[in-house]
Formats: sequence, C-alpha cells, structure tokens
Amino acid sequence: MGVTTTRLPSSDRVDAAVRLRDALLGADFTADGLLELLGAPAYAALARSETVPALRATRGDSALDTLVRLFLLQQPVAHARVEHVLPVDVCLESGWLVAVGADEVTATVDIRPYGGPGGEDWFIVSDLGCSVGGAGGIGGDTGTADAGVVLGVGGASTTLAGLTVRTPVESALDLGTGSGIQALHLAQHATQVTATDLNPRALRIARLTLALSGAPEAELLEGSLFEPVADRTFDLVVSNPPFVISPGARLTYRDGGMGGDDLCRTLVQRAGDRLNEGGYAQFLANWQHTEGEDWTDRLRTWVPRGCDAWIVQREVQDVTQYAELWLRDAGDHRTDPVEYAARYDAWLDEFEARKTRAVGFGWITLRRTGSARPSVTVEEWPHPVEQPLGTTVRAHFDRQDYLRDHDDAALLAGHFRLADEVVQEQVGLPGAEDPEHVVLRQHRGMRRATQVDTVGAGFAGVCDGSLSAGRIIDAIAQLLGEDQVLLRDRTPAQIRLLVEQGFLLPVGTDV
Repeated sequence: MGVTTTRLPSSDRVDAAVRLRDALLGADFTADGLLELLGAPAYAALARSETVPALRATRGDSALDTLVRLFLLQQPVAHARVEHVLPVDVCLESGWLVAVGADEVTATVDIRPYGGPGGEDWFIVSDLGCSVGGAGGIGGDTGTADAGVVLGVGGASTTLAGLTVRTPVESALDLGTGSGIQALHLAQHATQVTATDLNPRALRIARLTLALSGAPEAELLEGSLFEPVADRTFDLVVSNPPFVISPGARLTYRDGGMGGDDLCRTLVQRAGDRLNEGGYAQFLANWQHTEGEDWTDRLRTWVPRGCDAWIVQREVQDVTQYAELWLRDAGDHRTDPVEYAARYDAWLDEFEARKTRAVGFGWITLRRTGSARPSVTVEEWPHPVEQPLGTTVRAHFDRQDYLRDHDDAALLAGHFRLADEVVQEQVGLPGAEDPEHVVLRQHRGMRRATQVDTVGAGFAGVCDGSLSAGRIIDAIAQLLGEDQVLLRDRTPAQIRLLVEQGFLLPVGTDV
C-alpha cells in the first residue's frame, strides 16, 4: 500500500510533477471532468467506495477513462494506452507507476482531483485505498490498514479547511500534514508554509500534492508535534492531528501514541507559545467525557495563558459507538471474529480504566492576545452550519475584543445593526394573543437560534445603526410602560449575548 520512494533529484522531481499536472489537466482529469464523465450516480457511488458504476462508466478508450481507471479505480492499464495520455517513462522513473507483467502498468498512489476554493484544479495524493471513496477503502481488500498509511481528503480535513481563518499571513504551520491538503490551502494566503509530519512517507506525498496542484513548495520537516520547528513562532497554526483515543498506537494517521486525550491536550497547551501576537491556532480534536468531571471544565484547562479560545463540541459518542467506528476505519471488522472481539475488548478496557463514558469531537480555535482578561467560550453545537466558516471564526474573536473593551455604559452608548439573514420566529398555540416564545434565528455562519423576551425582540428589530442602544431601550420602556432606569440596568446582559453570538453587530467598528 506504500508509495514508492521517488528516485529523481529535487529539480527533476518538480519538472516531472509539472509534466504530470499538464497531462492530467489536458485530459480534463478534474472534479468537473469526473462528474461529467461518470454522471452523478456513479460519482456519488465512488464516494461510497462502490466502484462498479465507475468501472462501467469508464469502458471507453478516452484519456479521461484511462486516468480514472489508473488512479481512482487502481486498475492495471495497458502500457500502450497509458503512453498516449501520460509521460510514462517519467512516471515509472518517479515511482508513481510500476510495470505489471509485460505490457501493463498500475499506479502506486491514488491521485484525486480536488476543486480549490477559488475554482482551482488541485490534485490530492494518498496511498492506494486511502482516499475517501477509494476503490478499497482504508486497508483495501486485504484486511486492516498498514501502520504508516497516508490518507486522502476526508470529512475531517475538509472541515478544518473550511474553519481556517484565511487572512493573508507571513508564516503558517501545518502540523501533521498527511497528504498535504491543509498546506495546499495555506499556500494560497501565507508567504511561507511549513508542514510537519512524523511519517516520512506523508512528507513525500505532501510534496507531490503541492507540486501537482501548482502550489509553491513548502518547508517539509519530519518529527512529532512542535519538535521540528523548535522555538519558532507563526501567524497561523492548523492541525488535523491523530486525535483518536485508542488503546495503542497502531496507525500513525490516527493514533497519537499518548494515553487518552493527552495528545490533543498537549498540542493545544503548547500552541500558545508558538503563536505570534494576534495569531490563530486551529485544531480538530477528541476529548474524554469522564465520570465526575464536566467536559467543559476539562477543556478550559487546556487553554494556554495569553490566548482567547473558542471550543465547539460537534458530536458525542458513547464508548461502544466510538470503538466500533475506529475498528471499522482500520478494517478490523473484516478480520477473524475472535481477533475483532479481542481488539474491541481492548478499547473498552482502556475506557474503563480511564473512567471514560463518552468521547466528544469538535473544533478548537485559539487566538493569542496577551489579554489579562481572556475570553474562553466552550459550547456544544451539533446543528448544521454553513461552511466555509473562516470569516465567522474571525468575526467571533473580533466581537470578543469589542465586548471586552465595552462595559455596560459603553454598550448603551453604542450603535448596533441586526446581522444579515436573521429572522424572527414566534412559537405559541394557534389563536393565542401573544407567543409563548420569540426566537431569533441565523441563516448564515453558525446558524444559531436564541430565545429572547419582548424587549430583546423589539430591540433587535429596530437596530439599524441609527440610534444608540440606550435611546432604543428608553423608547421601548415608554412603549411598554416600564421604568427606564430598571430596563437600562437589565438589558445590557441581553445585548451582550446577542453581540457575542453574532445576532447584533456594532456599527462604526471593524467587527
């Protein structure tokens, strides 16, 4: 399943990748080209690791048929057929293809078209059978996955790519780069990209991903966590780490080799010292829900000093669901039933020893501010969101700055407007004079919903930036016959919440 080590010198390797990229684009081996060739049903089936529809759709002899069979379906293809499409000698010398028998070649890597955020034609390289939707799934048809496999693009990697703040920066670090997808995204807005991985094969594959996608070369360093970069600091750090909480370190791409959620905790706690002022660190992570401990308290202890944090739990699984998920991921369900049961038992032993009753999955974003009053938000939000969320993440921290710098008196003096695409919903019995609940709902970003009282609903409804919050509250008090002073005392808390969650935006600031 491993990728053959490239034997060409560095300069020749880059030239070979450029020639291969030109050949792939010339054959329309792109995300749009695939959809047109395969059709929507076969394209969707391939994403489910079902290859029969795609095999049927590529029975022709076009260049695109050839490339799909070679790189996506991992089928041997006649040498004579491939040489009309690719620079075969270069691909053989580079190790991307190998000869099979007297007259066929087969791929040693999965090369998959990937559409960039600006419509770019990118290519993500992974080990055979390790691309999401790959022909064999993780581990192929032979059973469990090899220890050092390099995965392609999956739901976790695209989630992190969508979360990342995309403002231009001087320096960015992709920690645990894998196939290089995060480094590829970073190369679009960072002057210098550094990518690290414990697995040397991953670094070779990441280099090919970048070259095939026409991206600038990154600094590729081998090692664990922050060790390869020593004491250097960055404007942006991203990581889709080996976050799986497992009873061992079988698979490099997912098992961190530390007990419980210690790897994720260590990564987050050390990130603060690796950030420049104003810099962001963004991670995917798993964390334990243990007996006698609130998971939000656990996560708060991870936040390094001098950093604001926004931690969102997206999903929770009980320990049996979690163990079954990752046993299937490694292909263990295809092994001997006795062996499978033993592995399952080992996972449950690990959780029992650590008093773990469930595992949470989510996003962690840090921003270095050096503030003596850090803002730490830990919340659960399992509902659908609108990706990409990079601008939403940045706006969240901008609003924390605003709220930190404005006391209640300053809030009342401030001007606000209702965020775009916020609607009001009234919930109550049919025919009732007044609703039981009034809910504000976002249709962008996090797509939050929050319940407000009559004052909150009225306040939000007239916020267009023209009047100060205090004047609006005074008008509402007069309309409802309430005491203006009392209403001014209790309303700032509601304004603060609506600003924090992005329903109201301060006017006259950069928030």
